[in-house]
Amino acid sequence: MKMLNEAKELIQDNIRDYGMYIALFIIMLTFSVMTDGLFMSSRNISNLLDSAGYIAVLAVGVMLVIVIRHIDLSIGFLAGFLGAIAAILLMQAGLPVYLTIPTILILGTIIGLCTGFLVAQLGIPAFVATLAGMLIFRGALLLVTEKTGTIIVQNDAFNAIGNGYIPSIMQVNGLHLLSLLVGLMGIIFYVYSALSSRKNKIKYKFDVVSMEIFVLQLLFVSAIIAYITWILAGYNGFSWTVIVLLVIVSIYHFFTTKTVLGRHIYAVGSNPEAAHLSGINVKKITYLVFGSMGMLAAVSGILFTARLQSATTTAGTLFELDAIAAAYVGGVSSAGGVGKVTGAIVGAIVMASLINGMNLLGVGISYQYIIRGAVLVLAVIFDVTTRKRGK
Repeated sequence: MKMLNEAKELIQDNIRDYGMYIALFIIMLTFSVMTDGLFMSSRNISNLLDSAGYIAVLAVGVMLVIVIRHIDLSIGFLAGFLGAIAAILLMQAGLPVYLTIPTILILGTIIGLCTGFLVAQLGIPAFVATLAGMLIFRGALLLVTEKTGTIIVQNDAFNAIGNGYIPSIMQVNGLHLLSLLVGLMGIIFYVYSALSSRKNKIKYKFDVVSMEIFVLQLLFVSAIIAYITWILAGYNGFSWTVIVLLVIVSIYHFFTTKTVLGRHIYAVGSNPEAAHLSGINVKKITYLVFGSMGMLAAVSGILFTARLQSATTTAGTLFELDAIAAAYVGGVSSAGGVGKVTGAIVGAIVMASLINGMNLLGVGISYQYIIRGAVLVLAVIFDVTTRKRGK
């Protein structure tokens, strides 16, 4: 009984963090029942994660932009434009993949820094600067694809990024061994990270949950990782899209939680004036966040172009709105200063699960847009109410 009360208090005290996971669990359970288990099939979960990949990457970047109280509306068509440039470099310029990808990433970073210059140095509101960027990159995308309309990418190595899977090595009872090992490493990394975090909190005399609840948390999350790994290993294993996403999540999670610059980002978002007075270079943080956003837009463009195996004139349409919605559903605060990388990823998966589940049920596209809009409004209401409760 004591453990049950403690678990209840833990959820209530951390409702912002746990709410999105509860919502995802309910959505998956509901669609699984309504589709007679088809939603949770190996093939469908694999396709769901791959389709969410390029939006999830954008969601990580735009989450940080919102944390520092800005917005970026240009990222959708920037991703589409950079994906088209990648296709041109591969198919028309004959550049190899190992040079094309770094070139696109550098180009995306430079464009992001230019946006940061407009916002930080010239003081142009981010909404206006990025709205202009959206129009510019929309026109640039049409310009580079106007001759053919679609640029077909006939490069197996590049297309594998969006459609390929990591090698199996060998099969174990029909399961991909390497995928099982990746899942095992993920569980070990999670347990080690959680134990290290708990140890540090105890060292500095912060409040921690009881050992019993902590062990239940470890077992619950580890079981989820193991289950998803088992599902994917029973199909084709982990896709390269998921691997790219895991690498980005790991890097950005470490950056935002374990580094000084990461702390500075949240400090700027919480109170820019106080952060400036305490010696934090707010302009530098703005450059960093928008530069990072440009790079992640490049990654998203590469993933999307590789998945479609082509660059089209409509690439990037509404990507920015899907990414912003995913960030808000994932718990980023509209007031700035609050948001997690893992939350942005979960938010992207929540939105992708809604779309995937409704498609399986044959829900009309008009109703899908209405439901997605309602979910976004509920997420913002949830953010506002939990913030008021925390005051």
